[in-house]
Amino acid sequence: MEDIKRVAEIIKERGNVVAFTGAGISVESGIPTFRGAQGLWERYDPDEYAHISSFLRNPEKVWMMLREMAQVIFQAKPSPAHEALSELEKMGYLRAVITQNVDGLHHLAGNKNVIEYHGNHRWLVCPSCREKTPFTQDVLGIYPYPRCERCERALKPDVVFFGENIPFDAMIRANEEAKSCKVMIIIGTSGVVYPAAEIPYISKSQGAVIVEMNIERTPFTNSITDYFFPGSASTYLPQIVRLLS
Repeated sequence: MEDIKRVAEIIKERGNVVAFTGAGISVESGIPTFRGAQGLWERYDPDEYAHISSFLRNPEKVWMMLREMAQVIFQAKPSPAHEALSELEKMGYLRAVITQNVDGLHHLAGNKNVIEYHGNHRWLVCPSCREKTPFTQDVLGIYPYPRCERCERALKPDVVFFGENIPFDAMIRANEEAKSCKVMIIIGTSGVVYPAAEIPYISKSQGAVIVEMNIERTPFTNSITDYFFPGSASTYLPQIVRLLS
């Protein structure tokens, strides 16, 4: 509890907080991590189902997995950790959320400045003309897959498949936020997926205080983390909000 009080004091003194989130923050929302025992990669080989070349070659096959993934995302609701981050933004402490997640839950919770490093599964995009359209429940009933009205090409979720580049705008914005923040809160990420995993190191190099909330220790824990809280961020973030209130 003392460390929680100290982190709340640091946030109050410094302000200018950026959250860096991964799959762990959404587990309580009902979205399993990709790599865990219940994850998609246990049943779907990512080389077969999550590489852009696989999608372009056989979109019907890949859409089998995408439908399952979409159903899980559509049923999910923001966790207490999501809601606490939204509250921190409303209070003026949190400036941005940089997320590796594609579930859109930070937006649903009410955060306004969300940098989606790997895209958003609640949108569809045409690989050819880049036209975007909302990904709704109705789309799940279109077989073998939804098509672009302009190009007739198979639409894909607006997420970064293996073999695709991180959106340039997201990368630039994330780096800028990382460089200028005074406190970075790392939540629910393994710290092994690059280039996203470089972001907290950028913040630390510029003098930011690094707060980490993770179920397990990560490459960040012993290298750059100043305050480590083992377990769910939904346990700690609401406490910080209460202390700041």
